[in-house]
Amino acid sequence: MNRTKVVILGAGFISDIHLECYHRFIPEAEVVAVYARNPEKAKAFAEKHHIPQWFDDYEKAIRESGCEVVDICLPNFLHAKVTLIAADARKHIIIEKPLAVTLEEADAMIAACQQSKVKLMYAEELCFAPKYERARHLVKEGAVGEIYMLKQSEKHSGPHSDWFYDINLAGGGVLMDMGCHALGWFRWMLGNAPVASVYATMSTVLHKGRTQGEDNSVVIVEFQNGVTAVAEDSWAKHGGMDDRSEIYGTGGVIYADLFMGNSAITYSKNGYGYAMEKADTTQGWSFTVFEEVFNQGYPHELKHFIECVREDKTPLVTGEDGRAVLEIIYAAYAAAGAGKKITLPFTPHVAKPIDLWLNGSVDGVSE
Repeated sequence: MNRTKVVILGAGFISDIHLECYHRFIPEAEVVAVYARNPEKAKAFAEKHHIPQWFDDYEKAIRESGCEVVDICLPNFLHAKVTLIAADARKHIIIEKPLAVTLEEADAMIAACQQSKVKLMYAEELCFAPKYERARHLVKEGAVGEIYMLKQSEKHSGPHSDWFYDINLAGGGVLMDMGCHALGWFRWMLGNAPVASVYATMSTVLHKGRTQGEDNSVVIVEFQNGVTAVAEDSWAKHGGMDDRSEIYGTGGVIYADLFMGNSAITYSKNGYGYAMEKADTTQGWSFTVFEEVFNQGYPHELKHFIECVREDKTPLVTGEDGRAVLEIIYAAYAAAGAGKKITLPFTPHVAKPIDLWLNGSVDGVSE
């Protein structure tokens, strides 16, 4: 079989997940190279995963590796720059969340990919997570009647890498890191229904000495079709990852979670190796997850994109979807900063979304 050649940009936690997916679930793809800024890390990652090439220059990795697909698993501030290079090199692109740090970057990325006639997929795994997808199909079958409210939460005690805490690199705090999942899933559940307004509250409760960004947030999104959606996200919750959704309809309700409901409840006096993402101890009672990557939807989204490239199909989740999520994120930061609802469409005039919260402003103008 002629396999689709992939280069992975990044050698951190999410890159490990993507490698597991390609190796276990996507035989039609071949990872031919990896990039990491640190050459020792790039070499070690390549040797660990039996990847034939490694680079410490991402432009060379894109242009010289022989890849057809660029899989971007890099810090947020690099997303736009690398996407523009990949589009210029006529490579198809799948990119981890968020799409970009600013709406201007998002627009440039989408335009560049359209001009070069390459595919751009926004990798929102919650749109592919098997349990969440089963819930969505139940809704389509009419199991819960007409949806009137959605909730999604993702909470743990903090990110894997230090760059997440730097607002200049990440563009924001927990909302940029994890709130984008909820906002993307809301739109997915509602067929990309337009948003009417956004309200949010956020604070820094646990990592005050480490970041200027928020580590706890609640966002309320009102859609034009009358549905209210609530996103709860936190870097301040101990005990490992908690990722769950709730779907409320006029004829029923659905509860789904990706971690505690996909685990073996375990008691260990002495502790053991790995329980679940972000769990800091395995002593006492714990939730021992199984097929963690599969349950989160990563193999499904990557396999879908490789299929789109091989069969010339449009991805189910596009760069435009990532841009729409980013606009809601901007509105949420503005709402938290100003203490009032923000209506959409929303066109900010600040460098980063989080500036709207830190400066207590709307559209760059103090209230």
